[in-house]
Amino acid sequence: MNFRDYINNEVQKKLLKELKISNPMAVPRIVKIIINVGVGEAVKNKKVLEDVQKEISLIAGQKPVLTHARKSVSAFKVRAGMPIGVKTTLRGKKMYHFLEKLVKIVIPRIKDFRGIREKSVDQAGNLNLGFSEQTIFPEVDFDVISKIRGLEVTIVTTAKNKKEGRLLFEALGIPFKNKK
Repeated sequence: MNFRDYINNEVQKKLLKELKISNPMAVPRIVKIIINVGVGEAVKNKKVLEDVQKEISLIAGQKPVLTHARKSVSAFKVRAGMPIGVKTTLRGKKMYHFLEKLVKIVIPRIKDFRGIREKSVDQAGNLNLGFSEQTIFPEVDFDVISKIRGLEVTIVTTAKNKKEGRLLFEALGIPFKNKK
């Protein structure tokens, strides 16, 4: 059974019981996954963006787009419209493949991992994760990368609130910190 079938069958049935929902279409589900990397040093060195694009395309399985500065910030020597990062949005098969990799391979590879903070789930039920290095992804070769960079992953859901979002992510197998 692939991960998509597992989510559509097992996770959906579990959430129907826990949330006491009668309509299966009202069960929270994942809409998209956004991967974002801000590259501040791109102001001085344009080649850095190409390297980051290659790394993110390896991680995500599709080519990311450049993100541009919205405002000029003179303290950082950034002008409006300058490319300063990359992002990609995953949907469909690639989204489920990335989510499976995230739950089964990437999160267990994090050093000194004690669980994801409850604050990572926002009021709309979406999960926001920040990784301090891209080397926890198995596709990234440590010898090839030029510099260790962080990246942000946002998992967007149809959950109505924080409680529904957390239950969805727990059912998917994402470990949260226990409250003390």
